[in-house]
Amino acid sequence: MPAARSPVLLAPFHDRAGRFSALKTATFVLCLLPAAWIAWQAATGGLGPRPWNAAVHQSGTWAVRLLVASLAISPARRILDAPRLILVRRMVGLFALAYALGHLVLYAGDENFVLAKVATEIVLRVYLAIGFVALLGLLALGVTSTDAAIRRMGSAWQRLHRLAYPIAVLALVHHFLQAKVDVGPAVLLTGLFLLLMAYRVAQARGPGLGPAVLAGVAIAVGVLTAAIEVGWYGLFTGVPAGRVLAANLDPALMRPAWWVAAVGLAVAAAGLVRRRPAGDRRGCPAPAR
Repeated sequence: MPAARSPVLLAPFHDRAGRFSALKTATFVLCLLPAAWIAWQAATGGLGPRPWNAAVHQSGTWAVRLLVASLAISPARRILDAPRLILVRRMVGLFALAYALGHLVLYAGDENFVLAKVATEIVLRVYLAIGFVALLGLLALGVTSTDAAIRRMGSAWQRLHRLAYPIAVLALVHHFLQAKVDVGPAVLLTGLFLLLMAYRVAQARGPGLGPAVLAGVAIAVGVLTAAIEVGWYGLFTGVPAGRVLAANLDPALMRPAWWVAAVGLAVAAAGLVRRRPAGDRRGCPAPAR
C-alpha cells in the first residue's frame, strides 16, 4: 500500500476533493515569485547600496498588493462568473500576511536586529505604528483562517474577517506615509481598493453589476484617484496642485488614475463577455435548449 500523502503538502496544489488544481498551483507560484525576486536581487547585489532598506520597501509593497488582491477575489468571482476563484482567496490572504511578516523581519534587520530600537521606533513613529497595527490585524485573520477556526467561531468568524477592509485602509495609509514623495504606487493601490469598495456598494444597492454600471464605476473611481493624488501632493509635499492635475489629465503619462480606470473598464468588458451566451461570443446563435 502506498504511503499516505501529507495533506499539508497537498493543500497548496489541490482542491477540497483532493484533485490537482492548476489554479491553486499557478497562484501559489505567482505569489512566491516576488520573494524569489527579492532574494535574487539580494544575492546578486541588485538591491543597491542599502539592501535591507530596499528589501523592506519591496516586501511591504507586495504585502499591500496581495492584500488588495485577496479582497478583489470575491467581487471578481461574481462579476466574471468564475466561482472557482474562491479556491485561492485564503491562499492569497495568507501570502499577504507572510510578506507583511517578512517586511517586519527585514525592518528589524535594517536596524541590526536591535529589538529595543525596533520597538521604540514603532511606538514613536506614527506611520510605523499604523503599519504594526495593520500587521497585528492580518495576523489575527491569518491564525483564524483554518477550517477548524471557522467551525469553532461560527458567526463571530465573519465579523472578525470583515476587519480585512479597515486593515487594508491602515496598510494603505502606512504605504502613503512611508513613501513620502513618490506616492504613485500607493495612489494606484488606493484607487484599486476604492474600485473594489465601489463594486461592493453597487452590488449591495442594486440587482447586479451590469457592464454599464461597471464602466461608470471605473470612470468615477478613476476621477477620485486623480483627486487623491492631486490632494496629497498639494497638501503634503508643496508640489503645485495644478502641475499634478495637468499630469493626471495627460493620458500619455498614464498616472495611477488612468490605470485604475483602465482596470475597471477591462473588468466591465470581461463582465460583458461573460454575460453573453456562448453562441453570441462566436458570432452565431446559441443552440436551442
